[in-house]
Amino acid sequence: MSDHLLDIGEFGLIGRINDLLKKEGISSQEVTLGIGDDTAAFLPRPGFEMLVTCDTLVEGRHYLPAWISPFDLGRRAMIQNISDIGAMGGRPLYALVSLGLKPDILVRDIEAIYRGFLQELNPLGASIIGGNLTHTGGGIFLDITLIGEVEQGMAVRRSGARPGDSISVSGYPGQSAAGLHLLLQGQKSPGLSEHPLVRSYNTPSHRALLGRAIGQSALATAMIDISDGFLGDLKHICRESTVGAFLFKEKLPLSPALIQAAAEVQCDPLDLFFGESDDYELIVTSRPTNGPLLRALSKRHCPVPLTEVGRITDIPGEITLLSAFDAPRPLQASGWDHFSQQA
Repeated sequence: MSDHLLDIGEFGLIGRINDLLKKEGISSQEVTLGIGDDTAAFLPRPGFEMLVTCDTLVEGRHYLPAWISPFDLGRRAMIQNISDIGAMGGRPLYALVSLGLKPDILVRDIEAIYRGFLQELNPLGASIIGGNLTHTGGGIFLDITLIGEVEQGMAVRRSGARPGDSISVSGYPGQSAAGLHLLLQGQKSPGLSEHPLVRSYNTPSHRALLGRAIGQSALATAMIDISDGFLGDLKHICRESTVGAFLFKEKLPLSPALIQAAAEVQCDPLDLFFGESDDYELIVTSRPTNGPLLRALSKRHCPVPLTEVGRITDIPGEITLLSAFDAPRPLQASGWDHFSQQA
C-alpha cells in the first residue's frame, strides 16, 4: 500500500527526503551544515561572486498536472532556476526547496519530484542543502532558491549591449509555447504527452553549460535566458542597455516542428516564436566579429545551433522586423506578466 503524506506527516517526510538526498544526491565539501538545522551553511570561494535566483511553479498556472509526471515536474522546476544562473555565466551550487503540498499526495510522488531535481543538479555537481514544507489547501507549488557562483567581475548582465552588436539566439524559441497550445487544443489525443513540442513545454532544456562557456570567454556584451518569450526578453536587454534592435525575418530559426504545430493550432509561427514562451534558450549580444567564436563555443557546449538574428540599434526601446520581401514592421514585445494575464 502506498503512503500518503498524511500517513507519515511532515517530519516523516523530511526524514524520507533526507535519506533520498544522501543516497542519490551529491555532497559538497564547502557545505558546513546541511539539512537538519535551522539554516544551511557553506563556505564561499575567494575571488567569486555569489549568484542567487528563485522561481516558483504553481499548479494550474505554470503547469498542467494531468500532463506532467512528478519526476518531470521536479526537472522543470529546477531547470528554470539553473537557466538563470547559466545566463549570468555562472555555475549552480546549492538549492533550497520549498514545497506547498496537499495531505493526500502520495509520498512516492514527492520522492519522484526530488529525483527530478537531482536529475538536473547532479550532472552540474550541485546539491540540495535545505528548504521548507507547508500545507496548501489548493494546488501544490514548488519554490526553489538556487545559489551559484561566478568569477568576480565576470557576470554577464542584461545591460551591456551596444549599438552595432549582433543578436544571436540558441535553439528554436517558441517550441514550449507550441507544446502548450497542443495540450490546450488536443487534450484527448493519445500519446500527446510524448509529443516533442509537449516535451519542450514540460521539460525544456537549460543552456547553462553554454552560458558558462560564453561567460568565461568574455565574448558577450549581454545575455539573458528566454523565460518570458523571445521578444519579451529581448525587450529586457534593450531596456537595461538603453538600446533598440532590428531582426532579420529570414534568419529567424523556425523549426519544422514549430511550423507544423502552428498550422495545427491555426496561428502564425512567428507569433509562437516571438510570443510568451518559456524555452530557456539564450539571447546573446556581442560585437559582430565575435560571432564565429561564439558559434564555435556553441558547437562544443550545446546540442542546438546559435543563430545570428539581428542587430542592436541606438533607438531605445524600438524593435523592428526587417524582411527582404516586406516593409519594416514594428514589433510590440509583450512577454509573460503574472499579473496582467489570465491564469
